[in-house]
Amino acid sequence: MKNKFSRRDFFKIGGLGLLTAAGATALGNMAPGHDHSAHAQAQATPMSHGSMPGTGEVDHEKNGFNPTDILTDFDYGKVSTLPNGQTLREYEIVVVNKNIEIVPGIEFPAWTYNGRIPGPTLRATEGDHVRIHFVNGSNHPHTMHFHGFHAGVMDGVPGSGPGGNVEPGSEFVYEFDAEPFGLHLYHCHAFPLARHIAKGLYGAFIIDPKQGRPPVNHEMVMVMSGFDVDFDDANDFYAVNAIPFHYQNHPIQFRVGETVRLYVVNILEFDLVNSFHLHASFFHYYPTGTSLTPSEFTDTIIQGQAQRGILEFSYKYPGMYMFHAHVTEFAELGWNGMFEVLA
Repeated sequence: MKNKFSRRDFFKIGGLGLLTAAGATALGNMAPGHDHSAHAQAQATPMSHGSMPGTGEVDHEKNGFNPTDILTDFDYGKVSTLPNGQTLREYEIVVVNKNIEIVPGIEFPAWTYNGRIPGPTLRATEGDHVRIHFVNGSNHPHTMHFHGFHAGVMDGVPGSGPGGNVEPGSEFVYEFDAEPFGLHLYHCHAFPLARHIAKGLYGAFIIDPKQGRPPVNHEMVMVMSGFDVDFDDANDFYAVNAIPFHYQNHPIQFRVGETVRLYVVNILEFDLVNSFHLHASFFHYYPTGTSLTPSEFTDTIIQGQAQRGILEFSYKYPGMYMFHAHVTEFAELGWNGMFEVLA
């Protein structure tokens, strides 16, 4: 049988350094539905075989977001009270086309909510009224589809009403009561659906129970996804909060004995499942976050696309500990990080 040299093999052996600006543009030309005025650009420094993956730094300032900040950046909206006494939370979401540098020298022609990937982590309390002012500032039809309870006209799916296909330059207001409590998500539901998700239109949506959850020392959000830079419907990089290797290069710090509550959402396209593995400790797992009682005590979970859950854990000993996808290929292509546990 003839050996096949895959595009993943190409990236693993340092293919980043072989991509010229013209070459990356050619890859961009392959994208179905791609905006050809904003091709991927590549200005990578050659990387030798065997060199450490994830070295170097993307331009977070140019990207307009930093994955370290996204961990704890919860958007509670503009809060007011309706005449019936119900809490109203209002959010502003704008879709914009934007090149995102996902690894040093490689820019991806993304579609974004509010200029970042993932989009803002929207947070409300069970029973609040949520109102999202949605503006499509891009050159393709887009929507917002929320997981949770709402009327059909608020579903953000083509055929459901005006909010199911918001044209460029148009806007729509999605609104509903926040329920059920738990960890949810939102994403674009315009067609082709896979492309709209893969290009960056997704985010986490947390609804806290009315009585709240038990207090913890740290709350963090991680949205698992991938990037198909050559637009062949297969991922070339994997990440949490968009930038491959970020938490490997920038370990997340907390102290021995402190409890971490981690909101994990899988929105990976083109692969059937994703996973989260924690080294040297176990976590209590709350699937979808819709129960206050954990379903299991483990160190690894598997999630299909749109599955999500809450992990709660602590460490007994100081040190550096990995967390990553328990699929070696995903980890080697960006989905891994480190917790730095301080004494």
